[in-house]
Amino acid sequence: MVFYDYSILAGIIALIFAFWAAWHTLRQPEGTPKMKEIATAIREGSEAYLNRQLKTIAVFAVILLIIFYFIPNGWQIDVAFIVGAVSSYLTAFIGMNVAVRTNLRTAKAAEKGAKHAFNTAVLGGSVTGFAAVGFALIGISVLIAWLTISNIAILIGFGFGASLISLFARVGGGIYTKAADVGADLVGKTELGLPEDDPRNPAVIADNVGDNVGDCAGMSADVFESYAVTLVAALLIAGSLATSTLHSFAYPLYIAGIGVIGSLIAMFVMGRSQNAIKELYIGILSAVVISAILDLAMTWYIHFPLTDFIAALSGLVLAILIFWITDYYTGNQAKAVIKTATAAKGGAGTNVIMGLAVGLRSTWMPLLCVVAAIAISYEAAGLYGIGIASAGMLSLTAMILTIDSFGPITDNAGGIAEMAGLPSSIRKITDKLDAIGNTTKATTKGFAIGGAALSAIALLVAFAHAVNLPTNAAGAYVLNALSPAVLIGVFIGALLPFIFSSFLMEAVGHAANLMVEEVRRQVRTIKGLMQGKAKPDYARAVDIATVNALKSLIVPEAIVIIVPIVVGLISKEALGGLLVGMIPASFMLALFMANAGATMDNAKKYIETGNFGGKGSDAHKAAVVGDTLGDPLKDTAGPSLNSMIKVISTISILLAPVFLAVQFIHLIH
Repeated sequence: MVFYDYSILAGIIALIFAFWAAWHTLRQPEGTPKMKEIATAIREGSEAYLNRQLKTIAVFAVILLIIFYFIPNGWQIDVAFIVGAVSSYLTAFIGMNVAVRTNLRTAKAAEKGAKHAFNTAVLGGSVTGFAAVGFALIGISVLIAWLTISNIAILIGFGFGASLISLFARVGGGIYTKAADVGADLVGKTELGLPEDDPRNPAVIADNVGDNVGDCAGMSADVFESYAVTLVAALLIAGSLATSTLHSFAYPLYIAGIGVIGSLIAMFVMGRSQNAIKELYIGILSAVVISAILDLAMTWYIHFPLTDFIAALSGLVLAILIFWITDYYTGNQAKAVIKTATAAKGGAGTNVIMGLAVGLRSTWMPLLCVVAAIAISYEAAGLYGIGIASAGMLSLTAMILTIDSFGPITDNAGGIAEMAGLPSSIRKITDKLDAIGNTTKATTKGFAIGGAALSAIALLVAFAHAVNLPTNAAGAYVLNALSPAVLIGVFIGALLPFIFSSFLMEAVGHAANLMVEEVRRQVRTIKGLMQGKAKPDYARAVDIATVNALKSLIVPEAIVIIVPIVVGLISKEALGGLLVGMIPASFMLALFMANAGATMDNAKKYIETGNFGGKGSDAHKAAVVGDTLGDPLKDTAGPSLNSMIKVISTISILLAPVFLAVQFIHLIH
């Protein structure tokens, strides 16, 4: 067997498990007719959004396919692009469709206790995780078999296809979910005093749909992209080495394949106790330890350099460190969360100030960990080691996405339990799982942001090779920081995440305002709504979120595609500077926004458990306002920067031949 046969086998194993998990989950009982009715509304809204989104993506994809056709190896790049885009979309579509069917089954399983509900949600979430790595490994490996190693650079088309889907899914889903969530909370909680997921709230179905299109489909496309792009970057770095061998190409794929096995074994280790958060930690720790042991055994057995294993281990350790650090700042019992909740006693202003302070401070530990991983992996195996570290970290993708999808599934389960009027004993279980899911969504966002930063460094190395940047005596690429072109590029790159985020925050604010007005209109005009005698027009709220999310995509999408092309045509050095400035600025801003938002969200939930007066108190109302700010930070703007980083990086590599042929600064001189 050649080396990519093993990664194809690992991909097949992942898909077999994903389909088994889907089959087993969908065999579970669905609950009462009322539960089925609510779940159907959530499912139909989610599917309608994805279908509309696909039409928007298709327009951009056709334009890009035409452009790529006219560059060297254009038709092959087009094929790779299509395979990457289809694989990413299938992951998001399949994972979300299982998730929106698992939610009511989780609520029903809560009748048997927290353990049964936990296991149902985790198994349903695993469909997304294992489908992602399965499609990615098979897609990349089949393309390698077709292209052969001599044309490995064309694989960047696969990465860009995944990046394009991620950008739309993450950005559009993020705008949708937060427009609905903010609209539902601002009127439902602060004006009407309604509890979470009250069926009288017209935005409640749209809110639950948003959990799926944002936190399930959007996140799966985001992490799929990181996984695929990281493997492509590691392979491109291997191809750029003068000493590259088949072993150089094989090692990243072996690491990825072993990650599937480690995550699969960890799935069967979890779920043995009633302590859900403990079981999730057991799952991620088991995946790390098992993968590390198998990586070491594989390295020794096939006679790879031990330094390659050290680089891979640095990525694995980075994954668990970022997971822990994010939980340290944003967990539902974290000191930072309690401090932010306490600040809500002084009003919304003090709550927001404290939440933003926590977010700002939360950036230093992840940064040090990423820097340490880069230093250790580079010292172990040079630039190739950075690619291996990225592959090591992202090899845990199946487990990370499983834990992430657990969040929206339990969130929806709680909503269904509330809207269907299930007994308080069931709601107590779903509330507890929902609170844990809220924490896991924050920790997996931290993983995704760290993974995006590390893979972007690997892509930067691949870009330097693609545009023939000069090297020094040690073989390292050189970019003159004092060159005016490079400096200009650095400033443009550092600016991009702020401009990009501003459009997303504005989009959420605009759509949320429309949602608020719609909820108020229905409360005012539908007689008997607040008495529970009339049903809200849920479909109208879903439509508002859908239409405005897709309309708001155009400008930010255009920015991340057009800006690197324009800069690259002017100067390849300026584009190199743009990447250098963009990566750390985006990483830090994404961490700040994601952690600040998660802290303010969990501060609100901490108060809702009965602290500082509980629901309806002044502190609670203040915390709801803080959560309103935090929502688009953590679920829209922050995680969307992951996609922005990789789209800009991949398109810079993809169009490198064009940038080499056309350099307007050189023509001017």
